[in-house]
Amino acid sequence: MLRPEQIKGTDEKAEQTRLFAQAALHHDKYPQLKWLHAIPNANSQRQVAEGVRAGVSDTFLPYPKLHKLEFKSGLYIEMKLEKRRKEKDGGCSKDQIAFTEYANSVGYKAVVCYSWQEAWKVIEEYLNG
Repeated sequence: MLRPEQIKGTDEKAEQTRLFAQAALHHDKYPQLKWLHAIPNANSQRQVAEGVRAGVSDTFLPYPKLHKLEFKSGLYIEMKLEKRRKEKDGGCSKDQIAFTEYANSVGYKAVVCYSWQEAWKVIEEYLNG
């Protein structure tokens, strides 16, 4: 099984892959991680026709949880590189901002994370309540 530090690359997909490697290492502790999954980005007309939508977060954990006295239906994470944190809107597109706001408004927890470590911390906090 790969460990996050064994994964090469410096782009958002490499960070996301590191997150999934970390999750795989913790399936025994958190069996809910079995269903953590990636969501493809819409980058062609065919994908849009198939139902892929621009702005939807990169990953989703379909696990309902009482979180800080609020019920959440699942956790969405949008991955960004650390260097984008200081950009306008944290490097997020208008569609990504709109989706995050929508998901939070209808009972999901949706966040933007700027490293796999930050995303892992969010997942652990979410699962541990």
